[in-house]
Amino acid sequence: MSLSIIDIKEGAFFISDAHYSASRPELYDFLKDIDSKVLQPSQLIFMGDIFDALFGGVPRTYTENQQVIDLIDKLSLEIEVVYLEGNHDFNLKKVFENAKVFSIDVQPISCDFNGKKVYLAHGDFTGTLLYKVYTAVVRTKAVLALLNILNILLNNSILNRLEKYLSKKKDCTDIKTFEQIIKNRLDTKYECEYFVEGHFHQNKFIKYNGFKYFNLAAFACNQRYFIVKSSHEELFVERKFSKGT
Repeated sequence: MSLSIIDIKEGAFFISDAHYSASRPELYDFLKDIDSKVLQPSQLIFMGDIFDALFGGVPRTYTENQQVIDLIDKLSLEIEVVYLEGNHDFNLKKVFENAKVFSIDVQPISCDFNGKKVYLAHGDFTGTLLYKVYTAVVRTKAVLALLNILNILLNNSILNRLEKYLSKKKDCTDIKTFEQIIKNRLDTKYECEYFVEGHFHQNKFIKYNGFKYFNLAAFACNQRYFIVKSSHEELFVERKFSKGT
């Protein structure tokens, strides 16, 4: 676990799993409303997989997402932006130099909200040894440099295939055994009031032994985001974004 500390602000917006791409463009309109002050968060906290494919060191993935990258950069100069990397977006510290970026190896990060301890994570920091080895290897500069070279030599066919595969994924599936999965996965070593994750797309609140667990809904599925409210037991008030409202 990381000792990094973030102070979560009243009125902060949490956005998770937007999976922004050409087939899921809604995040851009949402961020434009923040930029134009239609929506006014005190802080922006991205919980990972904000992009369907954004890899630091692979420039092609920048060009596909440039308008959203530029908008996040602009917002980072105006309000605090916290970005927890996911399994679809990583090695981003040089991409978002004005945001506070946290890689998988320091998650969950320890935060404070009105004197209450909160852990935040994208959600993929646990897993089998094989998965942990994979996540470590795929994020190395050497592997990403090799991917970039091969993709260029093959006329972008690698990333084109990846984008095609990702566009067909079903990201909005209800996991029937989710509560038991979480109870098996986390334990009471996390001494906190709240534990918040994305990744699983379940939008479920669980009163766990010792803390309250919340898995955020995926913005990609229904454009839901969450506003921090100290008066709310689950920490958040849920909102649904609709363009033009």
